[in-house]
Amino acid sequence: MSGRARLTVCAVVASMLAAAALLPLTDNSTWYGKALLLVLLQSAVGAGCRRVPLARPLTVLVQALVSLVALTAMFASQQALGGLLPGPQALQQLGQVVQQGITDVSNYSIPAPVSPGIRLLLVGGVTVVALVVDAMAVTYTSAAPAGLPLLALYSVAAGLDSGSAAWLYFLLAAAGYLLLLLAEGRDRMSRWGRVFSSGPPSGSFGGSSPFAQSGSTPVRGARRIGVLALGIALVAPAALPSLGGGLLDTSGHGGGIGRGGGSVNLVAALQDNLNQPSNSEVLTYSTTAKPASGMYLRIAALDKFDGTQWVPSNLPTEALPAQLPRPQGMAADVKYTTATTRVRVDDSYVQDMLPLPFPATSVQTTGAWKYQPEGRMLVGTHGQTAAGQHYTVTSMEVDPTAQQLAQAPKATGRIAEQYEQVPDSLPAIVKQTALRETKGATNDYQRAVDLQNYFTSGQFVYNTQAKAGTGVDAIARFLQTKEGFCVHFAFTMAAMARTLHIPARVAIGFTPGSPTADADGLMTVGLKDAHAWPELYFEGIGWTRFEPTPYRGSAPDYTQTTTPSGTSGDQDVAPHTSAPATTDTPTPTQSCEPGTASDSSTCAQQALPASSGSGGGFGGGRAALVVLAALLVLLLPTTPLLWRSRLRRRRLGGGDRTEGLALAAWREVVDTGWDYGIPPDGSETPRRAMARLVRDGRLTGEPAASAARLATAVEQTLYAADPRPATGLAGDVHRVHQGLKAGTNRRGRLRAAVLPRSAARIGWGLAARWTASTGRARAAGQRLAAPVRNLGGLLRGKAAREAP
Repeated sequence: MSGRARLTVCAVVASMLAAAALLPLTDNSTWYGKALLLVLLQSAVGAGCRRVPLARPLTVLVQALVSLVALTAMFASQQALGGLLPGPQALQQLGQVVQQGITDVSNYSIPAPVSPGIRLLLVGGVTVVALVVDAMAVTYTSAAPAGLPLLALYSVAAGLDSGSAAWLYFLLAAAGYLLLLLAEGRDRMSRWGRVFSSGPPSGSFGGSSPFAQSGSTPVRGARRIGVLALGIALVAPAALPSLGGGLLDTSGHGGGIGRGGGSVNLVAALQDNLNQPSNSEVLTYSTTAKPASGMYLRIAALDKFDGTQWVPSNLPTEALPAQLPRPQGMAADVKYTTATTRVRVDDSYVQDMLPLPFPATSVQTTGAWKYQPEGRMLVGTHGQTAAGQHYTVTSMEVDPTAQQLAQAPKATGRIAEQYEQVPDSLPAIVKQTALRETKGATNDYQRAVDLQNYFTSGQFVYNTQAKAGTGVDAIARFLQTKEGFCVHFAFTMAAMARTLHIPARVAIGFTPGSPTADADGLMTVGLKDAHAWPELYFEGIGWTRFEPTPYRGSAPDYTQTTTPSGTSGDQDVAPHTSAPATTDTPTPTQSCEPGTASDSSTCAQQALPASSGSGGGFGGGRAALVVLAALLVLLLPTTPLLWRSRLRRRRLGGGDRTEGLALAAWREVVDTGWDYGIPPDGSETPRRAMARLVRDGRLTGEPAASAARLATAVEQTLYAADPRPATGLAGDVHRVHQGLKAGTNRRGRLRAAVLPRSAARIGWGLAARWTASTGRARAAGQRLAAPVRNLGGLLRGKAAREAP
């Protein structure tokens, strides 16, 4: 197999090994086979174009066009011309599928079902990365920078899924990259000829020969370096406490959000979900709680506010105990009743946290569930989800009195330190509004009720079309416009409570739902029942639910007690509607529900909502643009390096054309000296130029002798009547390069490799091409205008002759 063919195969293997990191993100791997077929087709087309040979840019262009045709045939064949060619309608269809895929990515939890949009994103993304890798490593024969797109592919997967097998996919991606580097190294050494050795070959006199008799030494050395670097990447983070467990950390003590969970899955898709027309059933339950209207089913607690979003703290989980501990901060004299709730979750609801009444005291369930004590959450591990679960929960219906809440002492210690924090970027209007609305309150309980009444008093409009967001800017905007949906109310009240030194966090889950039509006592909960509400902490009572969102759920009885600031009435339990409010009083609008797809059969597979940003986690493709921009930022600094490597290989690949090879080798040495700080001087003769290079570059021994031989070869080429054939020029260039490198410090070597000074020729070449292009354009314009001028002259002459 030729070196170029070996590189092609290794590029395919490296791309697909890196793409394997995406497999845990979906619930099936059928897309991987399609991606492999496309990558193989794309690579075969590239191999054929290089064999013709086509120009390098044309090779990449042909590969891209063939890949686009294949993607069109897979995803938009009905709109394609002849079922294959990507016409305007087909491109429009592909764009729609991509947009739907972006929405699905932000809505589904991991592992996500492979919808057409997600399939196109996966297959297309792997194909694009494979094209970049093939272009860099094979077409432009520079494998080292090809690690960047491979790293981007792995990083996307690792950023979305932090499962315990992440180290395995890292090993696969790293092995593919090392294989690609090894293939390129063999190909490069075969083109250079004899191979440098780290020491004198056996039988040499005093080690004077700089060449080895075998090419195995550098290959073995490169292999050892690659394995050592990979080992350090795996082991060092585990050995250094400040870096955590690294890739080998499989303890599972990550955040209390579980596999693929986190605030992204819970809050990213809220606004998209609020405006979905369907209300697919998520779960049904029966309960002994009376009335069931207070049975909020809680999933997670978001307790960390960094100014841009609310997220769960990164706290450890533990084995699910038979009896859950008593709720945090709850005294023995607080009144409560015990309720038993039996829950059946729909098979299509794929979420890795279990909806529970709060506070639960025991949970009887099956599966791999962990308990997070701080938020009292049940988190699935090893891919465990709530889909199809049947479980029984025993919980407390806590009923504190207004007097107990009013007499609760100030929270101290860790609770106050952790749950009263607000970012420095929080606008002053938040605290000012909180102080104004609670003026006259004499205790934290009255202040909390005053805040709830402020939001439910009729000043605010519930509108699912309002701009989403839970950061400081969104909170300030909400207080000014007084228009938003459940996350705005919940997160804003929690932030205002914290400014008053009342510990607060936000809960995500479901409102009680509604009775079923065909079963006595059975309640059904749909996507439109998803909700967000604040929880405030009172010493002696614990975490206490409040309901600031108008027309959602029901406010607890203990918040209805008359206070100095008045009362708030019971709230409507009607679900949200999709229509925005158009009057000054709140109108029922669509409920906070998790994301839904375009039909009810897939709605319940979505993740739960409520977040920071723009509603759909990617913000209409913003994340894709961010990733593209990041890749460009990574690739742009490598442009001089890629150009310099390509130019070096082109100059030293002159074959038997002795005259061209000698001059090309000469230009390469001059530019190499320039890269190491020795600028060229066009007025010098070859011998004087080499003498200056040897002096300024501090060359001795073989590098100096090689420089002299290069000068002689150039003089023979330029001035001899019958030039003698010059051999070994590539080796001479390499020895001079190594000599210059050895005589330079680390900073100089890095500068020569990454930002070579001779890259200035790029600008000179572009300027020359621009000048030539404009000159040709002017000449063409003059040629086109000449007949017009001639015709005008003839007409003027004729007119002059005919004049009386």
